[in-house]
Amino acid sequence: MPDINFAQVFIAFIVLLFSLTVHEMAHAFTADRLGDPTARLLGRISLNPLVHADPIGTILFPLVALVSGLPLIGWAKPVPVNVRQLRRQRRDYVLVAAAGPASNLVLAVVAAVALHLVPVTPFTIGEPNASAPLALLFARAMQINVLLAVFNMLPIPPLDGGNVVGGLLPLPLARQFNVIRPYGFLVLYALMFSGRLGDLVGPPSNWIVSWLS
Repeated sequence: MPDINFAQVFIAFIVLLFSLTVHEMAHAFTADRLGDPTARLLGRISLNPLVHADPIGTILFPLVALVSGLPLIGWAKPVPVNVRQLRRQRRDYVLVAAAGPASNLVLAVVAAVALHLVPVTPFTIGEPNASAPLALLFARAMQINVLLAVFNMLPIPPLDGGNVVGGLLPLPLARQFNVIRPYGFLVLYALMFSGRLGDLVGPPSNWIVSWLS
């Protein structure tokens, strides 16, 4: 059994939970601003993680990944969007889809700035040291939010990137592209269990993190 640092697991889980909550709230808020109140009426414009959490994707899978050392993967309950109520349907749906990953990039930038501003003092036995845990919190927040943004922008429906691509393609191509939507999760699982998901997400995530650092 691998050595488990429960403090780091707890910090990573709390960061992931907050990041997923902001991600889904960004979808809901953007949809409401663009004319579709569906998510607002369901109480999804909220920072309360309970209204967004999915028992499997938000709790079970992330905890298993964090404890076992497997690649971190997680999701929350999708925000319902009634495209017909959006003022400019195709354009606005792209904006709604992109809002989630964009919110994670904003959180990553905020965490990176905070990380640069926190003076990390040397640890001395018997003396309190709040700077090191804060630095770890901000570093994990930066890494996890970059990872969420890059993962969600993969051009595979039903991920946000797939919805963005489907909205940007000409209609005939978009219809052909959306044929793969029912099989999107199968594609993701195949990529994950074959190890190829890390090859797609890792390099751009590492580049963004190194740039922010």
